[in-house]
Amino acid sequence: MFGPQAAEMAARVERLKQERDAVLLAHYYVAPEVQAVADYVGDSFALAKLAVSLPNRVLVVAGVEFMGESMKLLNPEKTVLMPDPGADCPMAHMIDKQTVDAARAEYGDDLAVVCYVNSTAEAKSLSDVCVTSSNAVSVVRAMPQHHILFVPDRNLGRYVAQQVPEKHVILNDGCCPFHAAITAQEVERLKREHPEAPVLAHPECTERVLALADCIGSTAEIIEYAATHDALEYIVVTMKGVASELERRCGASRRFLFVQDSECPEMAKISLAKVASCLQDMTGEVRMADGDASERAKASLERMLAYAGR
Repeated sequence: MFGPQAAEMAARVERLKQERDAVLLAHYYVAPEVQAVADYVGDSFALAKLAVSLPNRVLVVAGVEFMGESMKLLNPEKTVLMPDPGADCPMAHMIDKQTVDAARAEYGDDLAVVCYVNSTAEAKSLSDVCVTSSNAVSVVRAMPQHHILFVPDRNLGRYVAQQVPEKHVILNDGCCPFHAAITAQEVERLKREHPEAPVLAHPECTERVLALADCIGSTAEIIEYAATHDALEYIVVTMKGVASELERRCGASRRFLFVQDSECPEMAKISLAKVASCLQDMTGEVRMADGDASERAKASLERMLAYAGR
């Protein structure tokens, strides 16, 4: 599948995993060669949920910073390594304490702060519960509070608000800049060129883009839709990294069409060489400070897992 150099590096990674009692957890958006040597490939929620049950002493997270933080919060006794600690999610930082404090002051006990898992540990510590793109609607619907401050993603928050009109959803001014850059005009062009292809869109996209979608869902839900439907072509409106898993699940008979430049440059920082290096030298370790903030962040993640188990 890959050239001799990549194959040699992959063999090195496999050997180091055995030596370190390590497991490699890779996000769908990282490079195909990294996904190919990963023990598990999934979205940030699936990997965080899975990691809690794994016996390995070392967790290597091929993803961005908030994923490493979540893994460490949920597995404080394990060593969590990031192949590139500088790989970050811009949206994860698009929330501040003042926004949360102002909403709590205005609505009191009838407010719930609902935090998308794609967020920093600090943002999680300010929140009542974390959610994923797949369970955000059901969790918000189940919350006893009428007023919901949804952070940090305004696009996912707007989608949730449309699905749960009985709630008052307050939007935060944050977004994934890479999903938000995908335009409705680009999707419409692909629809004209491929009129039979269903449009599968991630809810981090803008409202105008989501209006064109046949399926709106998390990365995992997009993959499942394609794997269980009969169309030969699909317009996939999320990051191109997911193509590897789509092709693996659906086979060579399907064609997946992406808008131009739909790549997460932060996930692209994760290379096979960096995975090998962090395993070799045990570098890029994630450390979380002890204290109330970390405990609150962990509690919001645990509530997310509890809701998922219902």
